[in-house]
Amino acid sequence: MKEHVHHLKDEEVNILLNDLLEQYGYDFTDYSFASVKRRLQRVYINDRFPSFAEFRYRVIRDSTYLTYLMEQITVNVTEMFRDPAFFQALRKQVLPVLATYPFIRIWHAGCSTGEEVYSMAILLQEMNLLHKSVIYATDINESVLEKARKGIFPLAYMQQYSQNYLQSGGQHDFSRYYAANYEYAKFSESLSEKIIFAAHNLVTDRSFNEFQLIICRNVLIYFNKDLQDKVLHLFSESLEQLGFLALGAKETLRFTTVAPLFKPLAQKEKIWRKIAT
Repeated sequence: MKEHVHHLKDEEVNILLNDLLEQYGYDFTDYSFASVKRRLQRVYINDRFPSFAEFRYRVIRDSTYLTYLMEQITVNVTEMFRDPAFFQALRKQVLPVLATYPFIRIWHAGCSTGEEVYSMAILLQEMNLLHKSVIYATDINESVLEKARKGIFPLAYMQQYSQNYLQSGGQHDFSRYYAANYEYAKFSESLSEKIIFAAHNLVTDRSFNEFQLIICRNVLIYFNKDLQDKVLHLFSESLEQLGFLALGAKETLRFTTVAPLFKPLAQKEKIWRKIAT
């Protein structure tokens, strides 16, 4: 007999989103509704809940399950030196400018499990800038931040990461940056000691410093236009004059209210520079 699959109704999704906001302060109301609904539906089916009421009860009552659900809703696919041309543009066009500053502050917003943050630290180290830099790596999701803090990634991924690194302009043997241990690679603490991992909600939290570079790749695509504008204003307020903003491959400043505040530096790689006012 074929098992009946219940599809979450829009009003049920809205009830859950309201629960997350009321109970825990996680505001997904301005995220792309279709994207959030799709992810909630997947969890609901995979975990075989017999009814929406039981799904909702579990989310409200079980904090461990809530952590898991947050990971599923906010999941980001990431890898080290993802889009090597982007990291090459940082290496050639952004970091030489930042090298002229006495101290470099970088914000990596929506850092997920940290692969791109460690990539940035490696770039800084190779350009002899890490000693005078600090990278603030933030995410809404505590469980992915915990993974990021450890700097431990599957050894099986290192071949791909090494290829990305070399394509981005890396000059060394990539294995110099990590210690291999059974099935895992642990990245050097000389990298992580310059990274501050912290929870930050782009939807509700404010700016917490002034930066020369903000990187937020493939996060805004999950937000609706109003929320994109709100977050981009937060980034603009958080950037120094002539600071740099880097977004993901499918993201743009065009058609946003902050567009006049920036000029494109590397159009294809989605890097902009804040205009001096």
